[in-house]
Amino acid sequence: MYAIVEVGAKQYRVEKGDVIEVERQSAEAGKDITLDKVLLVSKDKKVEVGQPYLKEARVVATVVGDLRGEKKLSFKYRRRKSSHWKKGHRQELTRLKIKEI
Repeated sequence: MYAIVEVGAKQYRVEKGDVIEVERQSAEAGKDITLDKVLLVSKDKKVEVGQPYLKEARVVATVVGDLRGEKKLSFKYRRRKSSHWKKGHRQELTRLKIKEI
């Protein structure tokens, strides 16, 4: 059994026991959160697709903790202008463990 959920404008395929990293959620470590934006649920060979979301479907996940993603670098260079800049960014993430669908 798996589901496709939308969290923070991104979609994830999840199964029971999976650990995913999503954009920062406002929940403490160890607490349960409910993901109600479920786009698709597949059980055995039966697939239910929402338009856009399934009304009765819920995914329950436990917050494992917060972390920061890897550093992404952005560099811009203008030749012969003596102009360049370099910026770095680290995304704030939350790690979730899927309990049930």
